[in-house]
Amino acid sequence: MTTDQWYVLVEEDTRTTRHADGAELRLHRWTLAAHHPVDGPREHALATAEDAALHYVPALLARHARPGESPARQAFLTPDGTWLVRLRQRHRECHIRVTAARLVHTREETQAPPKTLKEKLRQALDGPEPTATPWTPKA
Repeated sequence: MTTDQWYVLVEEDTRTTRHADGAELRLHRWTLAAHHPVDGPREHALATAEDAALHYVPALLARHARPGESPARQAFLTPDGTWLVRLRQRHRECHIRVTAARLVHTREETQAPPKTLKEKLRQALDGPEPTATPWTPKA
């Protein structure tokens, strides 16, 4: 199904700290933290993305903020229209990426019917079915 709906996507640089063999590992990964539908054309989505870049506070900082505090913020607008924002508050620092994006395709999940007892037994004896062939580009 195709659609023409605009969204503002907010990605957060989530960080977890792990300890292994006496060393501290800071693991970073980007995760989609929020997606907000926008009513209106692309220009409205871009204005909403700018507002999010200037005011959105990630969970990492919001968890530890006191009432009335706001973090230091540097917002960079890249040539492709994406906002990259650096936030700092006391000894914590994080990054967010804000993008206005058009949803061009959506499909609901489909599930196969439950296996019969016979199919379950066959799988137990024969092993799992071969995996589907991976996607490859069309020539």
